Amino acid sequence: MADRTAPSCQLRLEWVYGYRGHQCRNNLYYTAGKEVVYFVAGVGVVYNTREHSQKFFLGHNDDIISLALHPDKTLVATGQVGKEPYICIWDSYNVQTVSILKDVHTHGVACLAFDSDGQRLASVGLDAKNTVCIWDWRKGKLLASATGHSDRIFDISWDPYQPNRVVSCGVKHIKFWMLCGNALTAKRGIFGKTGDLQTILCLACAKEDITYSGALNGDIYVWKGLNLVRTIQGAHSAGIFSMYACEEGFATGGRDGCIRLWDTDFKPITKIDLRETEQGYKGLSIRSVCWKADRLLAGTQDSEIFEVIVRERDKPMLILQGHCEGELWALALHPKKPLAVTGSDDRSVRLWSLADHALIARCNMEEAVRSVAFSPDGSQLALGMKDGSFIVLRVRDMTEVVHIKDRKEVIHEMKFSPDGSYLAVGSNDGPVDVYAVAQRYKKIGECSKSLSFITHIDWSLDSKYLQTNDGAGERLFYKMPSGKPLTSKEEIKGIPWASWTCVKGPEVSGIWPKYTDVTDINSVDANYNSSVLVSGDDFGLVKLFKFPCLKKGAKFRKYVGHSAHVTNVRWSHDFQWVLSTGGADHSVFQWRFIPEGVSNGLLETAPQEGGTDSYSEESDSDLSDVPELDSDIEQETQINYDRQVYKEDLPQLKQQSKEKNHAVPFLKREKAPEDSLKLQFIHGYRGYDCRNNLFYTQTGEVVYHIAAVAVVYNRQQHSQRLYLGHDDDILSLTIHPVKDFVATGQVGRDAAIHVWDTQTLKCLSLLKGQHQRGVCALDFSADGKCLVSVGLDDFHSIVFWDWKKGEKIATTRGHKDKIFVVKCNPHHVDKLVTVGMKHIKFWQQAGGGFTSKRGIFGSVGKLETMMCVSYGRMEDLVFSGAATGDIFIWKDILLLKTVKAHDGPVFAMYALDKGFVTGGKDGIVELWDDMFERCLKTYAIKRAALSTSSKGLLLEDNPSIRAITLGHGHILVGTKNGEILEIDKSGPMTLLVQGHMEGEVWGLAAHPLLPICATVSDDKTLRIWELSSQHRMLAVRKLKKGGRCCAFSPDGKALAVGLNDGSFLVVNADTVEDMVSFHHRKEMISDIKFSKDTGKYLAVASHDNFVDIYNVLTSKRVGICKGASSYITHIDWDSRGKLLQVNSGAKEQLFFEAPRGKRHVIRPSEIEKIEWDTWTCVLGPTCEGIWPAHSDVTDVNAASLTKDCSLLATGDDFGFVKLFSYPVKGQHARFKKYVGHSAHVTNVRWLHNDSVLLTVGGADTALMIWTREFVGTQESKLVDSEESDTDAEEDGGYDSDVAREKAIDYTTKIYAVSIREMEGTKPHQQLKEVSVEERGLRPPVSRAAPQPEKLQKNNITKKKKLVEELALEHVFGYRGFDCRNNLHYLNDGADIIFHTAAAGVLQNLSTGSQSFYLEHTDDILCLTVNQHPKYRNVVATSQIVDITETQGTTPSIHVWDAMSKHTLSMLRCFHSKGVNYINFSATGKLLVSVGVDPEHTITVWRWQEGAKVASRGGHLERIFVVEFRPDSDTQFVSVGVKHMKFWTLAGSALLYKKGVIGSMEAAKMQTMLSVAFGANNLTFTGAINGDVYVWKDHFLIRLVAKAHTGPVFTMYTTLRDGLIVTGGKERPTKEGGAVKLWDQEMKRCRAFQLETGQLVECVRSVCRGKGKILVGTKDGEIIEVGEKNAASNILIDGHMEGEIWGLATHPTKDIFISASNDGTARIWDLADKKLLNKVNLGHAARCAAYSPDGEMVAIGMKNGEFVILLVNSLKVWGKKRDRKSAIQDVRISPDSRFLAVGSSEHTVDFYDLTQGTSLNRIGYCKDIPSFVIQMDFSADGRYIQVSTGAYKGQVQGTAPEDAFRA
Repeated sequence: MADRTAPSCQLRLEWVYGYRGHQCRNNLYYTAGKEVVYFVAGVGVVYNTREHSQKFFLGHNDDIISLALHPDKTLVATGQVGKEPYICIWDSYNVQTVSILKDVHTHGVACLAFDSDGQRLASVGLDAKNTVCIWDWRKGKLLASATGHSDRIFDISWDPYQPNRVVSCGVKHIKFWMLCGNALTAKRGIFGKTGDLQTILCLACAKEDITYSGALNGDIYVWKGLNLVRTIQGAHSAGIFSMYACEEGFATGGRDGCIRLWDTDFKPITKIDLRETEQGYKGLSIRSVCWKADRLLAGTQDSEIFEVIVRERDKPMLILQGHCEGELWALALHPKKPLAVTGSDDRSVRLWSLADHALIARCNMEEAVRSVAFSPDGSQLALGMKDGSFIVLRVRDMTEVVHIKDRKEVIHEMKFSPDGSYLAVGSNDGPVDVYAVAQRYKKIGECSKSLSFITHIDWSLDSKYLQTNDGAGERLFYKMPSGKPLTSKEEIKGIPWASWTCVKGPEVSGIWPKYTDVTDINSVDANYNSSVLVSGDDFGLVKLFKFPCLKKGAKFRKYVGHSAHVTNVRWSHDFQWVLSTGGADHSVFQWRFIPEGVSNGLLETAPQEGGTDSYSEESDSDLSDVPELDSDIEQETQINYDRQVYKEDLPQLKQQSKEKNHAVPFLKREKAPEDSLKLQFIHGYRGYDCRNNLFYTQTGEVVYHIAAVAVVYNRQQHSQRLYLGHDDDILSLTIHPVKDFVATGQVGRDAAIHVWDTQTLKCLSLLKGQHQRGVCALDFSADGKCLVSVGLDDFHSIVFWDWKKGEKIATTRGHKDKIFVVKCNPHHVDKLVTVGMKHIKFWQQAGGGFTSKRGIFGSVGKLETMMCVSYGRMEDLVFSGAATGDIFIWKDILLLKTVKAHDGPVFAMYALDKGFVTGGKDGIVELWDDMFERCLKTYAIKRAALSTSSKGLLLEDNPSIRAITLGHGHILVGTKNGEILEIDKSGPMTLLVQGHMEGEVWGLAAHPLLPICATVSDDKTLRIWELSSQHRMLAVRKLKKGGRCCAFSPDGKALAVGLNDGSFLVVNADTVEDMVSFHHRKEMISDIKFSKDTGKYLAVASHDNFVDIYNVLTSKRVGICKGASSYITHIDWDSRGKLLQVNSGAKEQLFFEAPRGKRHVIRPSEIEKIEWDTWTCVLGPTCEGIWPAHSDVTDVNAASLTKDCSLLATGDDFGFVKLFSYPVKGQHARFKKYVGHSAHVTNVRWLHNDSVLLTVGGADTALMIWTREFVGTQESKLVDSEESDTDAEEDGGYDSDVAREKAIDYTTKIYAVSIREMEGTKPHQQLKEVSVEERGLRPPVSRAAPQPEKLQKNNITKKKKLVEELALEHVFGYRGFDCRNNLHYLNDGADIIFHTAAAGVLQNLSTGSQSFYLEHTDDILCLTVNQHPKYRNVVATSQIVDITETQGTTPSIHVWDAMSKHTLSMLRCFHSKGVNYINFSATGKLLVSVGVDPEHTITVWRWQEGAKVASRGGHLERIFVVEFRPDSDTQFVSVGVKHMKFWTLAGSALLYKKGVIGSMEAAKMQTMLSVAFGANNLTFTGAINGDVYVWKDHFLIRLVAKAHTGPVFTMYTTLRDGLIVTGGKERPTKEGGAVKLWDQEMKRCRAFQLETGQLVECVRSVCRGKGKILVGTKDGEIIEVGEKNAASNILIDGHMEGEIWGLATHPTKDIFISASNDGTARIWDLADKKLLNKVNLGHAARCAAYSPDGEMVAIGMKNGEFVILLVNSLKVWGKKRDRKSAIQDVRISPDSRFLAVGSSEHTVDFYDLTQGTSLNRIGYCKDIPSFVIQMDFSADGRYIQVSTGAYKGQVQGTAPEDAFRA
């Protein structure tokens, strides 16, 4: 009985006793079908009260804690707890999952709510931020999320009358949310004086902005908008937990046990007190209410559900009960009747009828019950208590027989003996006590060998023995009733046991997983009749095993439902049912047992994964019932795709090494070479660990992959076109069903999938962010719109993509073992099938997740590893190929039959219209009919069948087949050996392409005279390749060992090959037959070279640290070169054949002389003079520059120098092939680098005429052939190499304005604290002291008793007039100093729009009136206008993000309508400090933004939905502008500090090309500031030095030199005529101006002067309307320039950069003065809204004051000086400087006599103005506690009141004598 298979009988969940009332609310509803839906443990329950039946939803894997009912009353949403909790939306009719929402919440989902039309769902998390999310639940898509509150949220509800309004409430708060774009913004409810700020527990929305909410004190709070308007006091006498809104009105339920009904205006209708009813009890507390017509449901804290019919409200029916809160452990079944008894920590014992599914009796105890037992006749019931006592009851009437307390600790286990005479009681103290039943339970024995607490006991059949299990995992035996230990093994063996509930012992060792001895399993019970065992464990699983179950790790069937611990399981007396109890969920589950014969495999009741009776995934057996793994499959499953360093890590490595080495002064770096390479052909196909990766396109080309390259191969021309977008090994490839698009998936830390076009080789979409390690399988859906991918992470995650948008639609965990293939169902887009290691699963997409069913094998077949799968023509047929060579045929998820097809695994299968074609490890291709009934034809792949036109040779007959496809009248086959063959239907086969097999390729040698090369690999083959246009393998020879090096003799006739075992051989280069071989070394031979000319000597280098020199003619070893301290890596001969250069692994460069091998030391200067025959070494002064800066990680494996010694090619461990100009002196030379190989490039060699470079790529097995493109020929085909990092030390130019803007750090502009450093207590927190005057100086007028304070306060407020609202009327100012392109015409030039401070300003040019957009909370940094006519007047603005708030709570981008000022969308970005540029796309639907975060992230948005399309770090330094091409939604350009990138939006990924400057004279990459566009892909960028660079695609084609004399800050492309306006920094001259208008190609221009009177004009923004140019300057002016007459008109004049502090209004006229840190004072007219006059003060000004007559104005400066100006002429009347630090306030006394000057030196100085302009100080006050802020004179001018930084006011006298006194 040692088989470990799972039992074939099953359990089915029949009933659940219980309802979760504790810690949950609002979780009980009527469905449309008049059923009741609620949840308990991890199960959603639909209970039909009329038929008394239950249905179960089992899609959760942990406790459900929240539930919402869809408005259609059929769909239900439930949320659970857990580390990665998810939300299920399911149908209450068929209890099937409709959608899964996941990957957002953590900890748990606390509340859920559907909106009124049921499209959206709101959810609240249990995480620390109580995150609120809004979902489009059908799509499984998150629409918005936001931090909910700092404390728990209890309820959330949608406003049914306003589609985007949501209300949430919780601990001491209520919040009103608006959803706009992707931003959820909350406003807190204001409790005000109407109610107390308290916890709100539930809420319901009504019309007209009214919200009703239930509070903790039992009141109902009524809100209108944000304000609490009234309270309904005493609605309940304690907290209101639940509120339900329906057509009839509202129902509320509270902790006081009452239900109250209210009409729609919340007027009371009736009240029902459940405590007073017959079933009621003291302390009944209602957690949930539901009202439907005349029926009410109420769920209580103690797990009961009441149903009340309103007419008979005094007779509520108790329709469901369960145990209350507290753990549930005790369970026993009646020995004769279908009854069960349970006892719990809620101190109750309950008797349940299994036949009627009802509670029969309930008995309350004094103490918690932890165990129960029936006596064998069923008459008595023993209860074990938590306090160590036990009670025996008579079952008839539940009266006590005895109550005995012998122990202190809990009694966890007790059993009556089968003959009824004894009761054994096991306690946590360790002993088992035995009591005699007949002697009134007198204690007669004790078993005391256990050292730990007792967990389980069982009696023998004859009542003579007892076995125990304890917490230490010991199993002990005792004689009964004495309790003597029993040790004799023989005796023990023969004991038959009456029951088996122990978890230890040979009979149950199979219930434990292998290699564990943990205590996870709480309970088991054996059914001897059917030989099955049921167990309950700590993971919430109930499992069925065969019994006895002898071998560890047996298979089982598992059932979910309980959430956490299953504490007990027991069979009913007739074995019809199993009962299980849940510890924390305190529910009782009743399972129906379905014996073997009945089930016949079809009773798959529960549809969810959790409910399926499944072979467990955890239990792998390695016994006879599982066939041996096929060696190929085994080998493949062990391949590890992890990399030490992923390509994604390179930028960080570079950055780190830069930071480490930045101290080194930069030496001149070598220039990159002029010549470049083009990848022309690759030998190889990856078949050894990939499958289904070979397809025909519609044009008949062949697509496949090798290394990091996808190949499009033309069979007619035998040529290749290559897709080079990947940067690491491609592992999977699939083709679009309709178009010639291909998807390829690669290795990577965040593995990417590219979807690309085989015609253009352009990437259409790049999918990232979902897979780790790699992507091992891909498939397009039948309509081609979706793509499914499988990852190499531990769970083999499956992701379903909308690939065009680049969005994931749904994800799920696949399987714990490798998945080989995923296929989309051709008939249903939302269904998939996966096959893999011992696995076939059928998937159904549900919202953001999947539900799955395992294939049911039944008795037809065994669970096998499946290698391939196809759908048939009939809808529900699936065919899978197994590792045994069988084809399995499935209907839906049931196995119908199996057909033997191949010997060994079936690796490949392809479905045709009328049948299938399969390929196996046996190397045979078979054609089948459409049901696998007949094999129509077979093709064996044999050398004999190869046609003459083959481009190579078969390595062996019958190679293992890994991929098959049909098309164009042929069968295309890919083999494990790396061959691609085309089979004609009539039989002949043509080999198209081939490469090395699995194993690293290191050896590479080029023939000295012919276009031929040789390679040798760890795959134990030597191969010779022809490199002319034929590109084929000429010869192959198998070797006894793998090899690492090879070399041709100088005449090309012999070929030497070094092997890994230390031997080498020389073969004939034509026939590849042995000429001679040697075996002198133990370690591998790493390099081998013939000396020049006659090839007299052969040098052989090995990992033994030696180089052996052989004489070729005599075949003798003549010398040994010793002296290297590590293994030898490279050797080269000099041209005389005398000197040998050697490199070792310790980076030594050594020299030896032939033939003896004598060592020489040669000075570096001499080395360069020596002429070398070949140069393949990587060390020495002439190639110092080839080592990258971060070369502690990587090694350069190989180098090769052209014959003319001009170009050095290298191959390194990052998969790069690089070209350097030779000699490569100095560190870190520049280079051109090429991608194609994946991980390591192991060898590089130039062909004999230097026209071709050959490279081999280690583990990627590829041989790549690159053609050299000489300087002359390449101009036409612009370079495709990635330029080496050019940004290192070239200076990008300097300009003070740019430097300042670059350095602005926006966070410092946000005053989270007071702008001044204040000290002391704030006024509103100070204790009120009664001041001196109030105390003594002024006698009280009234003798009456003073009024109490409260009344006084009220009176004061009564007298005051109401404060009027302020409305913004006009703004003087424009933000130009650090922004650009933020000024636009609207409405054909009638209005202009710009921004300043936090206001967006729209100004009408004819009236001058302004209107404002004021939704921003901080400075606006940028503004853009949508140019598309469909979105007229749509403006986007963005602000600094307030970092004092939690990250990302302030949406930083607002899109709004300029005319109505309505917000259309808000975008919450994760740009950490703010957004400094935004721009709309051509269609107006997309918006691109760039942040001021350290990565300068660029993000593209679909702004109407608020969806982020794509995001990527833009550059490490500041990006100034990012703009879409005016005709595109996918192409845009970004410019910045030494930065110029051309971007493409591919799906949800951003790809870029850096601007290539090439060899243009006088051009270098510098800081670019602005962008404009021209036709035919022209781009213009303005540079810091005043030049404009003109680009075509991403190549520089010309310069417009000195377009401006200073930086070109802004450019504007006019869409209607293509003319371009530029604005820059320039001195106005006759010819030049700061604004110029250019033609479409920027060849001719016209300049405009701005007439601002500045020495240097600096323009930051330009915009062109009809005949007018709008200009914004750095100094805050907005000017309109006429194109015809060049006249300029100043529209707005504001202060320049710097804080403005000084402000004073004229005493009589409507004018005011402002004084700023920009050193100016300006006088403004309020009526005409314009600047009247301004004066330059020479220093930053801090304050201003008019004299009472308005004739003079005093201004205080930051440097301690003050001046007095005459208002009319703005001439200086007098000035004085008595202080060093800033003057904070100035005031002139009402009689114009005194001037008071307050400074930050804690003083106020007084001056007498009547004494004339000398301004002598006549006094000062000095005991001022801190700096002065403001001063005010008294009306008579005798006193001055001073407020200071210490929050204290002071009053000083001002008369001279007072002043001195003070």
